[in-house]
Amino acid sequence: MSGAREHIAWAADVPLDEALRLWPLLSPAVGVVKVGLSLFVEHGPAAVRPFQTQGAAVFLDLKLHDIPNTVENAAAAAGSLGASFLTVHASGGEEMVRAAVRGAARGAGRAGVAPPRILAVTALTSLSDSEVNELGFGPSAAEMASRLADAAVKAGAGGLVCSAREARALGARHPGLFLCTPGIRPAGVAAGDQARVETAAAAIAAGSSLLVVGRALHGAADPAAAAKALHDEVSAALAR
Repeated sequence: MSGAREHIAWAADVPLDEALRLWPLLSPAVGVVKVGLSLFVEHGPAAVRPFQTQGAAVFLDLKLHDIPNTVENAAAAAGSLGASFLTVHASGGEEMVRAAVRGAARGAGRAGVAPPRILAVTALTSLSDSEVNELGFGPSAAEMASRLADAAVKAGAGGLVCSAREARALGARHPGLFLCTPGIRPAGVAAGDQARVETAAAAIAAGSSLLVVGRALHGAADPAAAAKALHDEVSAALAR
């Protein structure tokens, strides 16, 4: 399989030994492994390297959010690991996002690897419109995502993290920008703790560049078959 693989990231939100057991089953159909907070807090760089040695692109989903100097130093350390993607919260502000871009480039340069693409998180896919409003971020998740996207792009982010429901509008506002969309669910799969979900085909049609899928793969009765079905759905959507 090829083509659609680089558009699919598996969210490896399981213990590391289980993730390493599952990856060979998923890798024919999936090209990116997302290492999130749970794995990285427990194992650090050791949660990144085993996947890289097996040919995976690693998405380091740390969602950095702190004062610019702290984020710059953390991004430098993350950039040295050779990950393909690194997330920061756009709500940290323009200077913080700029600091992340600088830090990641500095760390990657020292390690002799390519710097990760900095992806700025707009509105978490677990947030509903009512929660966004209660938090004071605006009337809706779409409005919140739009405002934060503008700031992140101005600061030099290499892409955005948004739900597929906001992807079309953000893509029109920022043509050609890389869009990563979590909250992808095959038809009939429970939404879980996600509030704004879409199918893979709908996300690709909306302009998503990278789809993040977790429980729909590792929670399936046959993870390999689930990954192949997802790959086929993405491949068909890309061909339209």
